[in-house]
Formats: sequence, C-alpha cells, structure tokens
Amino acid sequence: MDTTQLLKGVLDLAVLAVVADEDGYGYDVLRRLRAGGLDEVGDASVYGTLRRLYAAGALTSYVVPSDEGPHRKYYGITQAGRDQLERQTKDWHTFTGTVTALLDHPHQPTAQGADS
Repeated sequence: MDTTQLLKGVLDLAVLAVVADEDGYGYDVLRRLRAGGLDEVGDASVYGTLRRLYAAGALTSYVVPSDEGPHRKYYGITQAGRDQLERQTKDWHTFTGTVTALLDHPHQPTAQGADS
C-alpha cells in the first residue's frame, strides 16, 4: 500500500507526538519517526513540517553548540502545540475508529440500493 498520501495527512500529528516526548533536532526527529515505523517519511517533509509548526507557534526552537560539527537547532513543543496534539489525537482516534468499523462491518446494500 502506498502510504504517501496518508503520511501527508498525519505528519504534523506524528512530529508533535515525537517532540512532545523529548525535544529533538531535525535529523533526530526524522530518525525517531522512522524508528517508530514511518519508514517512508522523507527528510524534506520532516524539515518542512518542523519549520511550519514552528512558524505556527506549535514548536519553539533553540540552538545547541556541537563539538562534532555544526550547531544543532532543537525543537520543543509549546502549550499551543500540546493543545494541537490533543485535538488532533482525538480527531485521529475518531477517524480511525470510523474507518475500522467500516472495514470490519461492511454494510450490506439495501433493497433500494440493489435495484438502482
């Protein structure tokens, strides 16, 4: 199954969930998403999502110097981001519950629908 379109719809939620657990820099967030099972997530998608969520006020950022290379920009979740995560988590559970119910219990066509 090509999950590209599904991933686009839930990447904000997934990034917020990962950063809510622990602040992280771009590649670290990407690595944690992939380790969590989102193998097909692209680098550019994650970096773009981090920038967009930051611009929207859902994330904060700070720079940490590194002895091994360039400084790293870390992202942390704000209260607005936590609120968004909570809302989107509820929406996700409602949506997936509805789709699961449809898949587990397909509706039989009605007599009216059978004649059409």
